[in-house]
Amino acid sequence: MSISQNEYFIELSSFNDLARFACAFREYPQRVYSHEFNGERVVSCSMSLANTLLIFYTPLKKSGRYVSYQLSAGKEICDIVESTKDISHYAPVIHMVSEISPLPQSEKNISDQFHPIQVEDLGSLARLTYDPEFPEDQKLSLFALPRKTSWVVGYITSIEMDEVYYNFNYVELDFEPSKNFLKYQGNQGKDPEFSDIIDHGFSYFPIIKIKNEHSIFGF
Repeated sequence: MSISQNEYFIELSSFNDLARFACAFREYPQRVYSHEFNGERVVSCSMSLANTLLIFYTPLKKSGRYVSYQLSAGKEICDIVESTKDISHYAPVIHMVSEISPLPQSEKNISDQFHPIQVEDLGSLARLTYDPEFPEDQKLSLFALPRKTSWVVGYITSIEMDEVYYNFNYVELDFEPSKNFLKYQGNQGKDPEFSDIIDHGFSYFPIIKIKNEHSIFGF
């Protein structure tokens, strides 16, 4: 049985979400592409699954050579800049004339569609990010997206057998998250909380907010 390989474009809520996904807590920031999509110029950053390329994008508001991401005095500063002269994390921006991928765009027959699995609380979701096989290579990004009249925040995991299966492990929220990180306070025996401030001594998980529901999340 042949498995189709496709790309899916998923719009993020803001440029800051894209910068956070490309740069936050990464030793090596990801590449960012500037290209045309649906008649407008966008910037995008991708995630590769077994048979699917997820392309997270947001409209391009400003041209430049790098996405600059900085946490200064606990405050997140995101921009597109021409040079790397300041202390910051930088994701290179590649300006494209051609399409960024040869894969066809599709919204049907998603071969890598996530299986949604509900997790009891945010603490369990944060602890799920620990991978005993690759403890030094944690993937920390959480994804928040609207679902019906509320929101969910979740973490993508995979099971590799003859094929690769993806789970979207999620917690239901009764509000739209307005802060950029989940602060884990297990060392103090406290529940996690959403935060915009980075303090020493705690673990933080970047929250990437998706603008609209998308069928790949399996709901």
